[in-house]
Amino acid sequence: PVTAASIVVPYGHVIGNEKWRGSEVAQRLQGKVRLIFEDGLGLVDFHLSNGTCILLISEADLVAGDEFKRRLVRFRNASSLRGIVIVEKTPISDQYYLGVQKLVVLELGMVLLPVANQGEASQLIIQLVSFCVREQSRDRGANPFLRKQRAQLAEPAVLQTVQQIPGVGKTKALLLLQQFGSIHRLCNASINELEEVVGQTAAQQIYTF
Repeated sequence: PVTAASIVVPYGHVIGNEKWRGSEVAQRLQGKVRLIFEDGLGLVDFHLSNGTCILLISEADLVAGDEFKRRLVRFRNASSLRGIVIVEKTPISDQYYLGVQKLVVLELGMVLLPVANQGEASQLIIQLVSFCVREQSRDRGANPFLRKQRAQLAEPAVLQTVQQIPGVGKTKALLLLQQFGSIHRLCNASINELEEVVGQTAAQQIYTF
């Protein structure tokens, strides 16, 4: 079951699935964020204070078979929570990455962020937590009905994802997201539509990717 919806996470905290206790990612988070372990998170690996859930797919998960795919599909089908998928893309797991990318981004419509190791995964989680804290302090005293419309956590994650495309830096990524609004629409854009935003060479690279 996806049980994270009922868990309230204080700002600046991360609730981690008990299975990650003692792992490299947990050790690197200690001291940087307030990390609490729970064994009732169900399919979720890490739960952040703004309702975002992180599903961490390790190198071992990728090599072991399709169980991680079933977990992602179950999460997507059972949950209204925002899910960010972090995948360990290493020389060993690289051959599986394209399949994961297709499943997560195109079929499930979730955000996918590749990392080289668990150290990078922990850095990413720390960045996301600090973003939550900044959002909360900015929202304090603001109209609670407008808060929902404010920039959500997925936006910097989506920006980072678009920057994974060869030849796309931060500026082009911003232009593309401004124009197309989502990774799904960007994936379905024609070469001509892309050319209008980033020019012919970059458009071809994006389309091929």
